[in-house]
Amino acid sequence: MENRVFGETEGGDAVHRIDLAGGGLTAAILTWGATLQDLRLTGHEPPLVLGFENFADYRDHSPFFGATPGRCANRIALGHFAIDGTDYQLDRNQAGIHHLHGGDQGIGKRLWRVAEQTADRVRLEIDDPDGHMGYPGNCRISCTYHLQPDGVLSVTHEAETDRPTLCNMAHHSYFNLDGGADILDHEVAIAADHYLPVDGDMIPTGEVASVDGTAFDFRRERAVRLSVEGEPFAYDHNFCLSSERVEKRAVASARSPHSGIVMDVRTSEPGLQFYIGHKVNTAVPGLDGKPYAAYSGLCFEAQIWPDSPHHEHFPSAVLRPGERLVQQTDYIFSRG
Repeated sequence: MENRVFGETEGGDAVHRIDLAGGGLTAAILTWGATLQDLRLTGHEPPLVLGFENFADYRDHSPFFGATPGRCANRIALGHFAIDGTDYQLDRNQAGIHHLHGGDQGIGKRLWRVAEQTADRVRLEIDDPDGHMGYPGNCRISCTYHLQPDGVLSVTHEAETDRPTLCNMAHHSYFNLDGGADILDHEVAIAADHYLPVDGDMIPTGEVASVDGTAFDFRRERAVRLSVEGEPFAYDHNFCLSSERVEKRAVASARSPHSGIVMDVRTSEPGLQFYIGHKVNTAVPGLDGKPYAAYSGLCFEAQIWPDSPHHEHFPSAVLRPGERLVQQTDYIFSRG
């Protein structure tokens, strides 16, 4: 177990890196954004996630590599929502129109504090104040990383508030299971009969569409690579796992046919945003000096369905005083 300074914020505050080991995994966690900076499996040399060696690159170039976006992850149309008849306007950080991942200074881009730490577990906390990025209520949020036996990376998000608010975190690692230039040969399965179609701004239309007979049918494992008009299909969509938060269960998997490494996903969450990183284009090298480009890593972001405040038939992301939000997701690594 090691805790060392990884860099400094623009304000001069130290960013720490916490090294964890357990269950055949080693992980490095940053206090900035509650970020998973590195993840390795014993006997498999390349990193399992995309990341940077230097803190400045996270601040200047990271598309949420390994971060904990929020207070509300994913997109909210026009950055507007209402609770109990009161309207709220959030930061419009997506093209100046919509709200994305908690805003320009959301919790995925701020400094957290270490609340608890052992050799295989760390719990980070942050206080998100009333009005920050437009969200109502003072919200105390925690993120716990725990390396458990048999290759399990457990990620738990918890939150409480003193006013009704929106709260919906997600883990935003980009996974690459073989260290190759892209993940297009990775074989993916997602236990979802429906997905959310989106408009040109990637905002859900409100339709809950069947995956049957579409490019979104991953009910049987198949390669990510799917050519449409000569280009890989650009997945960045919510897959509908259930209508509400439930007990943690198996929902998805990814496997590299090149390395044989398998990643299984279990979560309590009703939605899984599957993104294949087609927008990745970093100007600096990543872990082990590797360049990152489109399709370098894929994301399985377990969460409430995006833009839920505007669709009554979507699961709700509203958190009220006296309630405790608990979101649990496991990423389990093994050799096939």
